[in-house]
Amino acid sequence: MTLLSIDAKSLEVSDPKAFRAAVDTRLRAGARPITLYGRPSGDDVLVTAVLQSEGALEVHRGMVDRARGYHALTEDFPAMHAFERELHEQHGVRIAGHPWLKPIRFERGGPRELDAYPFYEIRGKEVHEVAVGPIHAGVIEPGAFRFMCLGEMVHHLEIHLGYQHRGVEALLLRGDPKKHAPLVETIAGDSSIAHGWAYSAAIESLCSGESGGHEPELEDPRGILLELERIAMHLAGLAGLAADVGFLQGAATYGRLRTTAINTSMRLCGSRFGRGAMRPGGLGARLVESADGDALTLAELRDALNLLERDIAIIDDCFFSARTVQHRLQGVGALSESTAQSIGLVGMAARACGVEVDQRRGGVWSELPVVVEQTGDCWARARIRSREIGASLAWIGKTLERTGAFSRSRSAVATLGSDRLVISMVEGFRGEVVHCLETDEQGALVHYKVQDPSLRNWLGLALAVRNNEISDFPICNKSFDLSYCGNDL
Repeated sequence: MTLLSIDAKSLEVSDPKAFRAAVDTRLRAGARPITLYGRPSGDDVLVTAVLQSEGALEVHRGMVDRARGYHALTEDFPAMHAFERELHEQHGVRIAGHPWLKPIRFERGGPRELDAYPFYEIRGKEVHEVAVGPIHAGVIEPGAFRFMCLGEMVHHLEIHLGYQHRGVEALLLRGDPKKHAPLVETIAGDSSIAHGWAYSAAIESLCSGESGGHEPELEDPRGILLELERIAMHLAGLAGLAADVGFLQGAATYGRLRTTAINTSMRLCGSRFGRGAMRPGGLGARLVESADGDALTLAELRDALNLLERDIAIIDDCFFSARTVQHRLQGVGALSESTAQSIGLVGMAARACGVEVDQRRGGVWSELPVVVEQTGDCWARARIRSREIGASLAWIGKTLERTGAFSRSRSAVATLGSDRLVISMVEGFRGEVVHCLETDEQGALVHYKVQDPSLRNWLGLALAVRNNEISDFPICNKSFDLSYCGNDL
């Protein structure tokens, strides 16, 4: 994980022009945008930009007048598009020159505003539209997809979300910040551990005033639980891909193995999806060298890992060697490395395009390789899943050999420090989860920014579908495996 804890008062607050110039300079120098968000400050908006360069985080701040705003960075850096759209939507900041200033999640709108979404149009006698959603046939969250097609070929896909907006960030500012773990775990249910760890480490750092959450006795077990979540969700993704291409042996077997992975998590923390595993000050996990109750022994954990390693190797060989699978996945939904970098893809979708972006670097992760593919297509996104599962299983095995058993561990957390800004990042299965927390001079939480990787990757799916047949969309969609609620918050 990556954590930055700084004195908020030490940050220079620039005027809009200087703020934009500073961010522009750093982006041109190769820094990678992590997030950009605003907070009301009287009649103005305090805008915070977080960038990353060579693994280190940096923060830039500017005070912006809503009516005057600043000139969009998106024109030169498309990766900023969602952040600036959100800033405009949430705070009414004018973003001059933004090419696509549409709402992210319709936070203040109702059904009428959602229905009136201004979809892009392509005109022509032979062009036709295909509308999918927002209500879908399966058990799936709501989202509207509008395809502009010439025959079977997709020329443009626009994705309209916002139906799941729950006001998560506002809820996180209510009550005791140290007791929000159950809420954080529901931000995106398939990334409960990733969000839970990001939250817990941030709270620990706010309470200590230092970069908490990096103690080996916490990182090892937290890392094991995070990698179990990654394995389970990658298996779910492979099962879905296998089902979409009609490879039923893969759908059944990957699905069975996912059950093994999530049941292992359940034995560790009492929940198949890792709820209760991460808490400020320590762990909720209950891995002990004892067979009492439902707790999992080290021997049982190793047996589960060995079963996963053995059976995954068998079904991987069947799945990836099948010509029907290769025909359906190779060359479909491809994105280039330059496009992935330009639009700011993160996680496995970026690594499938050859972009080495991964927050699991150094420390306990030093023996975990960054897995990348080069072709950027559905095949690469499937291969990334398979290879990351293998890397995670190997890392868990080595970690258990080094640490042995660990028991449930919790320590009391103190009061939150005053005037602190903490940025906490954890590499979830689909990409980096970002939590930004800030306190005032009394130590009260005044801002909580949450960012799921889905916010950054939906545009990647829309671009990947272009010049593919519309029948390939389910495969492309599953290969990205994005979260509706992760975008809508």
